[in-house]
Amino acid sequence: MSERPRILVLGDGLSIEEPALANLGESLDIHRIDDVTDAIDALKTGQYDAVFAAVGDFLPLERALVEDRASLVLNTIGEGVLVVDRQGRSSWCNRKMRTFRPDVFEQAKRIGLQALTIFTAQSSPVADAVQPRSKKFTFQVGEQYFEMICSGVPDEEGHIRQVVGVVWDATSGRRIQSKIDAIDASGRELSRIDREAVTKLSPSERLKLLQEKIIKYSKDLMHFDHFAIRLLDRRSNKLEVVIAEGLPPDALEIDLYAQPEGNGISGFVAATGRSYICHDTEKDPRYVVGLEHSKSSLTVPLMLDDRVIGVYNVESETVGAFTEDDRQFAEIFARPIAQALHMLDLLLIERCNTSGLVTDSVVQGLTAPLNDVVTEAQTLMEEYIGDDTMRERLGRIIEHVQSMRDSIKQAAAGPGVVLGSGDGKHVEVDPRFAGRKILVADDERNIRETIRDILVRQGCSVEICKDGYEACCRLEQDQYDLVVSDIRMPYRNGYEIFAAAQRSRDGLPVVLMTGFGYDPHHSIVRASQEGLASVMFKPFKVDQLLDEVRKALGLEPTSSESTSTQRAGG
Repeated sequence: MSERPRILVLGDGLSIEEPALANLGESLDIHRIDDVTDAIDALKTGQYDAVFAAVGDFLPLERALVEDRASLVLNTIGEGVLVVDRQGRSSWCNRKMRTFRPDVFEQAKRIGLQALTIFTAQSSPVADAVQPRSKKFTFQVGEQYFEMICSGVPDEEGHIRQVVGVVWDATSGRRIQSKIDAIDASGRELSRIDREAVTKLSPSERLKLLQEKIIKYSKDLMHFDHFAIRLLDRRSNKLEVVIAEGLPPDALEIDLYAQPEGNGISGFVAATGRSYICHDTEKDPRYVVGLEHSKSSLTVPLMLDDRVIGVYNVESETVGAFTEDDRQFAEIFARPIAQALHMLDLLLIERCNTSGLVTDSVVQGLTAPLNDVVTEAQTLMEEYIGDDTMRERLGRIIEHVQSMRDSIKQAAAGPGVVLGSGDGKHVEVDPRFAGRKILVADDERNIRETIRDILVRQGCSVEICKDGYEACCRLEQDQYDLVVSDIRMPYRNGYEIFAAAQRSRDGLPVVLMTGFGYDPHHSIVRASQEGLASVMFKPFKVDQLLDEVRKALGLEPTSSESTSTQRAGG
């Protein structure tokens, strides 16, 4: 059975016969109240379907109810509201406004009076005239920021004599915007590449410079102390560690692939392109090993346009350490990181292409003149028949031209070792090389055998490997004084060989080689953080190879090298 309708009857001034009320009471739930004040209280606390009152009582009842509802709304909203008059006084304010500090309240009144002056100058004293639009103000009290919107209140004649102000604390939003601006500024710093300055740096130096900036901004700006950046290798779908800070080696050696399941949170983010907050590592099935005492993590994708090129993973020792604001900041910060890493890759590719174009240009430019020299020398040899001395000198010219042809042909064939006269056989022997045991790894047979032959002539004991797996196995089985390895080889990359060398003997010097700076696994940056001795960019000369080996072994340059260096510097 449904409840009967509830009717409030305001009896004072309303004449209703008792029999009529009795008849109504059979079907309605009637509440009769004689005083207007009591009726208002009853309406505040109860629900009624209808109200009966005399006209003289109804108007004050309605006005009181409207004012009460308005007061309820104004006291419930989360912003401060106040009314400011021409004397700069607040004739009314809501509950929230009264919670602000007195100096904030006074500043809001001053701004209200300022707005009232502006509105008075702009408004027309006509009832139906268009009044000035609301105005927004910003003010600071101590370390807090506030925003205030002021609206003029016209009277019946159109004069604006009061201003209603709405005030709220904008400190959080201002701090968020300040941090976004700071992140944006750091992003521009990461992305800015001064071509003249950067082109003077080797690829390893460029990557190291970028690494230092990313670590600095991650700590100082983002307040992240434990993080790793992994880049996606498109060929293998593997996430390779490029930069890491504050994470144990075990966490960095785990192989992760861009797959939504079975490859941790980083694999999920790389596969889906969606950021991921792990509030509790012990309860999240996707989490794999990270920081030793990690309790929560944040992982965002590195996006280049609409393509995922890697992930930025941050760890914390506190449960629930990351918020949605942290996620937003990390996503903003990740964009310039992706752009900066991509730009460095473009510079490496540009270097490779430019070197190739220069080589082709040299080959084309020298072919005809060298042919002319040979033809002219052969013609002269025919003219000097019987003059053995002159014919011998012309023969040596032809040999030298042929040697130049071979060197150009070798350079045009691609990265490798550019040999000097005599294939390095006449290079002065450094007795300090004698007995040094060196492991050389390169998947190009000609390169590894050429390096072996050069070092053997210097008195070194050299073993060669054709791929990364073989090199790592040799390092597990034997001890070496030095490792010289290509960065890009089958089965193991340069960093993995470097790591195997360090496991074999802590501090074992390693020299990595790469063709025109190409480093798909970013082995240079990773190994540089852990003590990489040197990087050589193919093609390199015999003297350069010996110099880098000498430095890696901790040997001082010879007197002849010092002299040549001084001449080059002079």
